[in-house]
Amino acid sequence: MDDREVLPSQRRRFLTVMLAGIGGVLAAAAGWPIFKFLAPSDQGGGGGQVKVDKTAIPVGGSHLFNYKGKPAVLLQLEPGRFVALSAVCTHLGCIVKWVEAEAHFLCPCHGGKFSPAGAVLSGPPPTALETFPVALDGDQVVVG
Repeated sequence: MDDREVLPSQRRRFLTVMLAGIGGVLAAAAGWPIFKFLAPSDQGGGGGQVKVDKTAIPVGGSHLFNYKGKPAVLLQLEPGRFVALSAVCTHLGCIVKWVEAEAHFLCPCHGGKFSPAGAVLSGPPPTALETFPVALDGDQVVVG
C-alpha cells in the first residue's frame, strides 16, 4: 500500500467528521430557539396565582402583568370592581393597549377593538380576550 493512497483517505475521513460535527453544532444552534418557542413556558408556582396591590390599579385604569408566562391586564372599572384579561390579541398575538379615554382595548397591529370585558367590538380578531378569575384578599387583587 502506497502512502499517497492512505493519506487522501484519512484526509477525507477527517474532513467528513469535522464537517459533520460543525453541521451538528449549527443544527443545534438553529434548533434551540425553535424548541424554546414550541416548548411550554414555566407556569411558576403558587397554583398560577398573581397578587397585585389594589393601589397599583387606578379606577378606570389598567395594570399590565405576566400571568402564566404571558402578558395580562387588570382593570378597575369602578371602585372595587376588577377584571383580569389576557393582553394578547386573538388575531395575530399582538399586545393590546387599554385606551382609558375611550374605555376599550386597541390592538396596535390591525386596529382590533375589545370591550372592557374582552368582547370583540370591531376589527379582525376572531374571538374575545381570555378572562381570568379575580378575587380580593385584603389590599390585594388575586388573579387565578
